[in-house]
Amino acid sequence: MTVAQPETSALNFECETGNYHTFCPISCVAWLYQKIEDSFFLVIGTKTCGYFLQNAMGVMIFAEPRYAMAELEEGDISAKLNDYEELKRLCEQIKRDRNPSVIVWIGTCTTEIIKMDLEGLAPKLEAEIGIPIVVARANGLDYAFTQGEDTVLAAMAARCPKTVEQPEEKEERNAIQRLLTFGKKKEDVAQEESEYVDHPPLVLFGSVPDPIVTQLTLELKRHGIKVSGWLPAKRYTELPVLEEGYYVSGVNPFLSRTATTLMRRRKCKLIGAPFPIGPDGTRAWIEKICSVFNIEPKGLAEREQQIWESVEDYLQLVRGKSVFFMGDNLLEISQARFLIRCGMIVHEIGIPYMDKRYQGAELALLEKTCQEMGAPLPNIVEKPDNYNQIQRIYELKPDLVITGMAHANPMEARGINTKWSVEFTFAQIHGFTNTRDILELVTRPLRRNHNLKDLGWEKLVKEEARV
Repeated sequence: MTVAQPETSALNFECETGNYHTFCPISCVAWLYQKIEDSFFLVIGTKTCGYFLQNAMGVMIFAEPRYAMAELEEGDISAKLNDYEELKRLCEQIKRDRNPSVIVWIGTCTTEIIKMDLEGLAPKLEAEIGIPIVVARANGLDYAFTQGEDTVLAAMAARCPKTVEQPEEKEERNAIQRLLTFGKKKEDVAQEESEYVDHPPLVLFGSVPDPIVTQLTLELKRHGIKVSGWLPAKRYTELPVLEEGYYVSGVNPFLSRTATTLMRRRKCKLIGAPFPIGPDGTRAWIEKICSVFNIEPKGLAEREQQIWESVEDYLQLVRGKSVFFMGDNLLEISQARFLIRCGMIVHEIGIPYMDKRYQGAELALLEKTCQEMGAPLPNIVEKPDNYNQIQRIYELKPDLVITGMAHANPMEARGINTKWSVEFTFAQIHGFTNTRDILELVTRPLRRNHNLKDLGWEKLVKEEARV
């Protein structure tokens, strides 16, 4: 009997077993309720969870939210109240006021501790009120910031239909193709359909804004690849069909649970590719999908080069500069790979959680990028201890630290340039056309502090500090 040997890698991995120094994963509600337009999110937790949501989502006060907080009182926690009756009352009120196509229950730390059987309550209540109820555990005990989306999408994957029998249902769910063919004549649509290569159905997963959905779908269309659907869809009623043997590909690095669910529960085939962040990652993502379908990509190298040339003004600002990732949103590996390609030096990549199988292609591309750019391989630290990281930052003196919001201001006060990692979570960073947006975020603190030095503010600040 032979034992499979693990693949060797020059990358150095460490684990410091520190706490998850990240936002609570229930914050995924902030972008998911906007993405899934006919949904309603009910977060079940304590007043602390409510305060967090009020503060984390305070930037969205101008939009009417489709989420609410079911606050657990002492009677709930001490089991003096009936969980089912209380949740039924709330869901009936949601149905009466909003009438959504789906209600998503977000379980918090408290529901885990007091062992609320949300998965057992949901099917019975769903049958009573006539609205699908999806249960997602997004508690901060088990998950980092962006993994809240992962648990929601994994739960929704189980609700994707297997077959669409009625023509009207097929038309309703084919939202992507309706978007791409809007306003076109039937003859033109037929001509475009004939340009697609005959390949197995492909479904992409990851919650990204509609412009990104359109851009990535069109990028694949250039090579004759047809996207059968996205998870999540713009509407719950348009969830993609998932059959055994369908191919799936993720666009975000933090969706390992969703990928596992699609493979094990729905028997789909995962395309293990780097993620389409930056022109290098987007090219590698498309090339991998093309190789799986035996398609020769056309003009990808030229397209990537064109993008790099268009952002040369930003590249001049970052070349030779160093960056340190403290770890927050699980986008760190992809961002580091992109910045190394831009000419930066990455000292360390802190990341709250690392799934080496799901991010295997991204890690391989990171190593390849370092070799091609002649850059040192960064140290990858899973679940970093922030105290130790800060000591390393003092020693290395990086030009930029990408960190969670908790550490940004104290570091700025000590003269360290910082950038909030959460901004990359909410920004449009996927695909070829958004490269300038990523570099705009990265260079903003560098440009700001450079301008302040020109104005002589640095000397003024030091003088005030002495006083």
